[in-house]
Amino acid sequence: MESNFYAMISRMKYIERWSLMRNSRPENVSEHTLEVSILAHALAVIGNKRLKKNLNGERAALIALFHDSTEIITGDMPTPIKYYNRNMQTAFKEIEGEAAKRLLQMLPKDLKEEYETLFFQKEEEVYLWKLVKAADKLSALIKCIQEEKVGNTEFASAKESISKAIEELGVEEVNIFMEEFLASYYRNLDELTGDTEESPR
Repeated sequence: MESNFYAMISRMKYIERWSLMRNSRPENVSEHTLEVSILAHALAVIGNKRLKKNLNGERAALIALFHDSTEIITGDMPTPIKYYNRNMQTAFKEIEGEAAKRLLQMLPKDLKEEYETLFFQKEEEVYLWKLVKAADKLSALIKCIQEEKVGNTEFASAKESISKAIEELGVEEVNIFMEEFLASYYRNLDELTGDTEESPR
């Protein structure tokens, strides 16, 4: 029996994010997903090394890889619409749930059970999912910083609201990440690599 699941997942690269915003550089869901996976893994590592927790960083990264895959079906719903009111939020969660079920139905039965917990949260993985949510917010904040760096003021309000949302999450791993690593996203390539000397003319 043929399955369309992986071919559908590969279409994340066709879903553009920030559709209501003027972008200096477009970002697709596939790019965003990679960054969120890296950040979710980083937060788990920080939790283990700095806060003496026992978090599965690889699992966090894997959950993050699929966290927006339902957007292949739903599209990327702009935040002002998605969170317009409680009824809209509830309705969209139901739509996301149905989209997840539709994707899972594309898998053969013996593989489906391996993927269900990447689409639907297990009780014992609540904190890992919270880290993925935090990583998702961090990725959005980084996008705002990158747009700000090139003089695009379109993301100024988004940056403020995302920063507030991150603070409200109350995730200590995120606070540590922001204190130690966020400032580097404001730097240019020469500053990141330490090559600040002028090139010979």
